[in-house]
Amino acid sequence: MAKLAFLGLGVMGGPMAGHLQKAGHDVTVYNRTAEKAHKWVEQNGGAMATTPREAAKGADFVFSCVGNDDDLRSVCLGEDGAFAGMTNGAIFVDHTTVSAAVTRELYEAADARQISFVDAPISGGQAGAENG
Repeated sequence: MAKLAFLGLGVMGGPMAGHLQKAGHDVTVYNRTAEKAHKWVEQNGGAMATTPREAAKGADFVFSCVGNDDDLRSVCLGEDGAFAGMTNGAIFVDHTTVSAAVTRELYEAADARQISFVDAPISGGQAGAENG
């Protein structure tokens, strides 16, 4: 199984990360509200990180499901962003519904670091995420 990171544990991200953990993957989660991450680990196992960079360190795949363009930039970029913790060849999968402009911006930033970037917006709402 793969080493994964999941950034954003809202009504859709939390259940999605849980399904990955239950499938046997090694999942480390990050959420801006640390209490949500602690609760997720108590319910699902896995581990939590205090920054996106820490969560992404050594992960084969990093998934994100956050609120908007600015939220996505904040978990990807900067010294504590996921891209800073990812190794060459790792894959970043974004499930956030964001603008095409930020998707292109982050694709270019990932490409410069030899990271693959996949834009994979989701639908189905909370029920879809909970039901897998």
